Amino acid sequence: MGFADDRLIPLVDQGLGNSAYLVDLGDGRALAVDASRDLRALHAAAQRRGLTVAYAADTHLHADFLSGAVQLGHDTGATVLASAAGRRAFEHQGLADGDEVDLGGLTLRALATPGHTDEHLSFLLLDGSRELGVFTGGSLIVNSAARTDLLGPERTEELARAQYRSIKRLTVLPDETAVWPTHGAGSFCSAPPGAERTTTIGAQKQANPLLAAPDEDTFVHQLTASLGTYPAYFDRLAEINRRGPAVLNATPLLPALSAQQVRILVSDGGHVIDVRPAADYASGHIPGSLSIPLRDQFATWLGWLLPDTAPLAFVTGEDQDLSELVWQAYKIGYERLAGRLADGMTAWLADGNTQTTTAFLTADHAESHPYLDVRQEAEFAAGHVPGAMHLELGGLAAAAADTPQGAVVACGHGERAMTAASVLERAGHTDVAVLDGGPADYAAAHGQRLVQGTEDTRS
Repeated sequence: MGFADDRLIPLVDQGLGNSAYLVDLGDGRALAVDASRDLRALHAAAQRRGLTVAYAADTHLHADFLSGAVQLGHDTGATVLASAAGRRAFEHQGLADGDEVDLGGLTLRALATPGHTDEHLSFLLLDGSRELGVFTGGSLIVNSAARTDLLGPERTEELARAQYRSIKRLTVLPDETAVWPTHGAGSFCSAPPGAERTTTIGAQKQANPLLAAPDEDTFVHQLTASLGTYPAYFDRLAEINRRGPAVLNATPLLPALSAQQVRILVSDGGHVIDVRPAADYASGHIPGSLSIPLRDQFATWLGWLLPDTAPLAFVTGEDQDLSELVWQAYKIGYERLAGRLADGMTAWLADGNTQTTTAFLTADHAESHPYLDVRQEAEFAAGHVPGAMHLELGGLAAAAADTPQGAVVACGHGERAMTAASVLERAGHTDVAVLDGGPADYAAAHGQRLVQGTEDTRS
């Protein structure tokens, strides 16, 4: 059994599309790499193996989640390993290019690989002189490289050129060297994401289209051309990670709120988020509430659509995991969680309040409506309904005034579309409908064929 099979434990966050790693150092201690603030899976994995986390390494100042390194330092006494160039404002062992850390039998060597961020490090894990694998963070990822526009458009090309040099540096490692990226499928830090999460240097030489670029200029063009939009909260988290997220001394809770307390919260500038499934929201919800179904992608849309500065109240279903809701919010820095409406919509109506419903239509009942597709641009280009209007969900609030009344809003299945409908309702639309399904369902019901590209959009 190889090292990656028996001593390296990937911990995948399906919602954010990232991987953290727990490395068994062989003596009861462990190394954690790019752990998020939600440490439940990591602690459980360490406990199963009888491990204590002795080191917590971060490859870069993460923009898409709050780092768990400071919390691990508090919980287990772990030494935080990170780039000295990151100017982190908390206790850590700052590393520069070529610096090595003796892990007790294994060695971790820092490799400067700027591009995704300025201070980015990759960590090469060695057994003596043998390269076992490299934690590449947001540098070389499976069949791609991480995006280079997070520090602003004026620096995108500069960082893409740095990314080119960093990836070329990594490819001089032996072909059998394992590649353990942080960003992967589903991550908005990927450009674009791939399906696999780990690979080898040799496999990337064969399969990564960016490595096939004949020169730096071609690499830069290919990488920057693949950049889509990303959630608004990305602009806030790197600085919080530099300062160090607050240590949590207890598991955050979500207290019960009365209907009156929810009304007061809204009047004071707070927001109500309904995390129930889309069909439940459609059947009746608090006017002005935002639908974000509780699923793997909850944190992404919370961070994209709402500020982190206003108090939040939640409408939940009976069987929903409240701890999952709380940790998804906390891992992206949303801590003003006022609570949940006790007894949900039953309590809201019993208190004499009104509710709003949203039409949730199957494809064969959405005949006379303009079709609004709120998926990401790459999804839309891959296949959409002829004549569809396209507005990404993340930008819909700013464009709500230009969105036609009476539209049927659609995504791939219905969850994002219901979120979009709630955004439009908050902006004053009163006749929004949501497609229960996706473009293929609609096209089949109406005798159409999906169109590829973006030239058929109408606004």
